[in-house]
Amino acid sequence: MDPEEIARNMNGRLQHASPGRQETLLPSPMIQNHAAYLHLLGDGTLICAWFGGTLEGKSDISIFASVLPRGASNWGSPQRLSFDPAHSEQNPVLFTAPDGRLWLFHTSQPSGNQDECRIRMAEVRRDASQPLTLSAEEGRYLDLPRGCFVRAPMTVRDDGAWLLPIFRCIQRSGQKWNGSHDTAALGISRDQGRTWRLEDLGQSIGCVHMSPVWLSERRLVAFFRRRQADWVYRTQSTDAGMSWSVPEATDVPNNNSSIAATRLSDGRIAMICNPVSAAQSADRRASLYDELGEEDRRPDADPAGGCTPIWGVPRAPVSLCLSDDGGETFPVRLAIEDGPGTCLSNDSTDGRNKEMSYPWLLAEPDGTMHLAYTYHRRAIKYVRLASGWDEAAVRSPS
Repeated sequence: MDPEEIARNMNGRLQHASPGRQETLLPSPMIQNHAAYLHLLGDGTLICAWFGGTLEGKSDISIFASVLPRGASNWGSPQRLSFDPAHSEQNPVLFTAPDGRLWLFHTSQPSGNQDECRIRMAEVRRDASQPLTLSAEEGRYLDLPRGCFVRAPMTVRDDGAWLLPIFRCIQRSGQKWNGSHDTAALGISRDQGRTWRLEDLGQSIGCVHMSPVWLSERRLVAFFRRRQADWVYRTQSTDAGMSWSVPEATDVPNNNSSIAATRLSDGRIAMICNPVSAAQSADRRASLYDELGEEDRRPDADPAGGCTPIWGVPRAPVSLCLSDDGGETFPVRLAIEDGPGTCLSNDSTDGRNKEMSYPWLLAEPDGTMHLAYTYHRRAIKYVRLASGWDEAAVRSPS
């Protein structure tokens, strides 16, 4: 579809695309929509949050969300949940705390300077008399260093501590951020989000978007996007997140684009991603923010002591990868949707961008799977797979 056709279909109405599969493009008033995050409330209501505006990194980028009550066939109208006119507000993460309060975490950065980013935390409220309506307070910045970024879900340790996966965009004096020294970390709060401390993961240069999964009461694994666009990496903890192993490569390629993972009711791990690496494509671009058009005379960060980030590898197909060995290998890979995946431009208006990226997933106990991902940077696509989806080849309709 071209951008105009995509816009005409952004109505949020669920359509049967094939047996056991429903899908739609979520409504949004913005011409660029990216970085979907799905969150399931206790009453079965599904929330999808994302960021929208004109172009990633611009100060008009804000957080939006839409609501799908259980049993409904249409997503509600999009609602803006962040309001800072001077910063690009990106990468929403929703979290229902043990006390039942719903929190929104998101990034806030000036222009393309991810190394100056701060994380904002705001409470989200839902009016019982208007189930499709959400509102968010202005919130506050977390007391963490600048350059901290989020994408993956909060988890609660068995001692009650909140663990917020962080990737650190390390500042380099006199140089522009380009991802060359990004590392993994955890933001840890022992007082329900009021104060935070940062705990770095060793030997994690290039590992970002840490996506944790509980395997048992004490054991976790987590998976990483890689700036080097080589493989999805994996780390594990055997002490409920107190310490972590050095990240190592899995058998799933990665294109320096986002991933998400969850544990299914039968114990398997499902990971959604674009299983493509730089070794499989010659497509390259200078950086993530090379189209902002804002003057910055600083040189790109020197990769010495870090890594050489690779940008521009195609962001397609969207695939569900399944593991029955705790995420060490993912031998089963089901195609959700395929296409060119071209991402040499972030522009959402001229049809050059064909990416299907930044996917998210939620699994319900009955086996229903909820998926969401960026569609050509113009829309957020939502897909629901009925129970039994993994027993057949689930593919996008031709």
